[in-house]
Amino acid sequence: MTTYDKDSEEYKSAKVRVEEIRGFWSHLAVFIIVNIGIFIINMLTSPHHLWFYWPLLGWGIGLFAHGFHVFGARGIFGNDWEEKQIKKYMDKKD
Repeated sequence: MTTYDKDSEEYKSAKVRVEEIRGFWSHLAVFIIVNIGIFIINMLTSPHHLWFYWPLLGWGIGLFAHGFHVFGARGIFGNDWEEKQIKKYMDKKD
């Protein structure tokens, strides 16, 4: 097992990055669960008047902005994503 200096700037930077990514995936999970609930409520209460897409659209814009902030223009699987994943799995071997 590799040990890391938890006081180093590199470690702190990596920790912040991992927390940002985890925060985005948590946000996405909550978005999906809540919007499924909103859809069900809409279908049960007023199936002839669809309104569920308004909160979905508004929150979706916010989710997109969050994802863009976390992953940037390079997207989820940017150029260096593969190299980072290889390094991560190689580090696990230790």
